[in-house]
Amino acid sequence: VPVKGVNEEENNVQISLDPIEKIIEHAQVVLAPIYFEFDKSNITAQGAFELDKLVQVMNKYPEMVIKATSHTDSRGSESYNANLSDRRAKTTVQYVISKGIDESRISGEGKGESEPKVDCSNGCTK
Repeated sequence: VPVKGVNEEENNVQISLDPIEKIIEHAQVVLAPIYFEFDKSNITAQGAFELDKLVQVMNKYPEMVIKATSHTDSRGSESYNANLSDRRAKTTVQYVISKGIDESRISGEGKGESEPKVDCSNGCTK
């Protein structure tokens, strides 16, 4: 695929795509972790790339219903992190809906710091 580089010169980039069935395991769609910027809930380019895979799977399997869960680390208060993870879950759901998936097929839940995916017991730097 030809793409424009930093200096507007054209570079060729090779992209390999796995079949969407490869990301379905044990009745779950397994995506790469979707990271958010510190203290933010907007979808990053990396997050959009992963969520677009989910949309493809949901388009192929129209009966599929998804629950998106969002987690935070332990920086900040418990109530703040609960609110932040709720906002991130809602943003994730809204992104998928914006791509044409019916809102009845996706829900979101923020887990806050109750089920952290990153251990910050010794302090986090990012």
